[in-house]
Amino acid sequence: MMNQTQPQYILVEKYLDLYRIGAGLQKEEAIGVDLEADSMFHYQERVCLLQISTRTQNILVDPLAVKDVSPLTPVFADSRVRKVFHGADYDIRSLYRDFGIEVHSLFDTEIAARFLGFKESGLASLLRHMFGLIIEKKYQKRDWSQRPLPPPMCVYAAQDSCHLLTLSRLFEKKLRTKGLLFCVEEECEALSKVRPAPREDSPLFLKFKGAGKLDSRSLAVLEALLRFRDDVARRRDLPPFKIVGNLPLLEMAQKKPVTPSKLMALRGLSPKQVKSLGQPLLERIREALNLPEEALPTYPRKPRPAYDLTITRRIKALREWREHRASSLGIDSALTLSNAQIRALALENPDHPHALEQMTEIKNWQKHLFGPEICALLKRIG
Repeated sequence: MMNQTQPQYILVEKYLDLYRIGAGLQKEEAIGVDLEADSMFHYQERVCLLQISTRTQNILVDPLAVKDVSPLTPVFADSRVRKVFHGADYDIRSLYRDFGIEVHSLFDTEIAARFLGFKESGLASLLRHMFGLIIEKKYQKRDWSQRPLPPPMCVYAAQDSCHLLTLSRLFEKKLRTKGLLFCVEEECEALSKVRPAPREDSPLFLKFKGAGKLDSRSLAVLEALLRFRDDVARRRDLPPFKIVGNLPLLEMAQKKPVTPSKLMALRGLSPKQVKSLGQPLLERIREALNLPEEALPTYPRKPRPAYDLTITRRIKALREWREHRASSLGIDSALTLSNAQIRALALENPDHPHALEQMTEIKNWQKHLFGPEICALLKRIG
């Protein structure tokens, strides 16, 4: 069990200090990295704190004060310095979005944990299981854009990065023993290349849970309400859910109230919201109700492929094989093969590893570990 003491940290708020620290970080073999953002408090989220831990110190970089964090760019781009994250997808996208930072030589302890068979792969759970450490999460949803940052929040931030190097070394050793380190390295290499999705002028309802079950008229109402909410959120610099929640919006789209009394009868709307937003909400509903039929949106649906009996039999056999193989390796079955990969294999039906090599849907580590087994299985089925 680790000795649980509050980590010491250096708060960097000046460019010259960051420049000096950036040069020193390039001499490290590995650094632990995490970040905090303000997505719960502002319309356009941004990175508000960047935590970097070495073997000897914890560095908290304040990009709201420093403004220019370019001295860190060479460190993250240097493949000789391993960057250890936990659940890095959001972090990789955010670093590129806000600072143009690309991360090379990534090791993600969350991915490693999944390949080691951990049922709970959250950082707090892993630190408790591996080291007996109890990490408080009460600051996780605080406003990280507030300044000055209270010292307890800085301590919390340092805790999220200061154990990553120790955890990664332990996980790397276990992965080598299991012969699965190369799998994690390939997954991390792919993860390091993710980028934020470009903003598109597509219907907002496409990202709204439950929209796919609505008819066209209800979709039109929902889209009008979503665009109104988004406009208000942008003006007030708040995340949209703090203007009106998703459940009230969905109920409005379904019931289509056109009077204040009917609006007030809906669940999830406070009297304050009805007073300040009620009239424009009703106007958007009425406008959507007056749209001509030909102007109504439709929810895009992918047709479900109709598989013949042979392909269905291959899919069933591959799923059964996946469960058995994942159990033998002690990992999550979804890691072994995804459902989409199983469908691709059933359709392509590679009967030899050379044929499997041509399939871009299957990852190299999967081809190496499972290729002969998969091909032999499919060959038996026909």
